[in-house]
Amino acid sequence: MRAPTRYGSIAFSAATVGRQTAAGSIHRFGPLMADGDDIGPVDELDGRFTDLIRSTDSFFIATVTPSGWPYIQHRGGPPGFVHVLDTSTIAWADLPGNRQLVTTANLDVDDRVALFFLDHLTRTRLKVFGRARVAERTDEPDLVEQLSTVGGVPLRARCERALVVRVEAFDSNCRGSIPVKYDAARTEERIRLMREAFTDEIDELRARNRELEAEIARLRSPNA
Repeated sequence: MRAPTRYGSIAFSAATVGRQTAAGSIHRFGPLMADGDDIGPVDELDGRFTDLIRSTDSFFIATVTPSGWPYIQHRGGPPGFVHVLDTSTIAWADLPGNRQLVTTANLDVDDRVALFFLDHLTRTRLKVFGRARVAERTDEPDLVEQLSTVGGVPLRARCERALVVRVEAFDSNCRGSIPVKYDAARTEERIRLMREAFTDEIDELRARNRELEAEIARLRSPNA
């Protein structure tokens, strides 16, 4: 029998039970819900999801406002700007934005976060529940400096803080409705490879075209 999981215990509620019962999916997901005090062990990221996180250039983070509203922000940077420090810790330098600072202010009150990663090429999505803390440069300069570098190259802007997320649970399900998309770099690379593959053939066609044009010109000549 399937045991309660941390993800099921966090995501599924009494209201969820009602919906899943009506939909006929309760037999699949019901065993994953909390059984008394048993909410399952903390999830640890495996290699597949570690690679997805480390290669991403974009993801979304949701926090909770003091009045209970969900608040979603986009975070982006060069591939590798999100660091996986260990199997249960995700961190990144917080690039300066419009300075509303809603996300960081929410974390001052409630450390719960949800992260959403999406890889359009493999049609993979990863949902992460965690607890986050804000690491200020004034307090943890070495950590912020470490996270401000990707592949030995500093990020484009100086970051005053970083966010460190301790993973509680994650899930990756349902690839349906995720469109396959290629980013600009991958598209340009595919075009380059196609051009290289057809270069010889194109050169041959151009040479043959010149030969035919010369033959046509010869046949049209009065002296032909």
